[in-house]
Amino acid sequence: MLTTNDVARVYDTILSIPGMNETVKMDMKISRKNVLLLHSVIKRGLSVKGDDAAQGLLASIPQEALQELQGIADDYLDKAGLTELSEKLRALGTK
Repeated sequence: MLTTNDVARVYDTILSIPGMNETVKMDMKISRKNVLLLHSVIKRGLSVKGDDAAQGLLASIPQEALQELQGIADDYLDKAGLTELSEKLRALGTK
């Protein structure tokens, strides 16, 4: 079984492959429901706290990449017209 450190090294190796920094254009057609779910999954994944196994992996990812993922999630939410709904749902979850 791989340790968290081993997984982080493998992931770092994959990110170092030539061409991984090249941009790609993706034309996606997904339902608003899935946009909302994708945004929630990305936000939850980026907000992992404590000694969770995923924390070790996130620690090895550059901060710029994490911010870009957050930006992508927010952009899709905005394009789907779901920003306000997402904020209201988040407010309900904190009460």
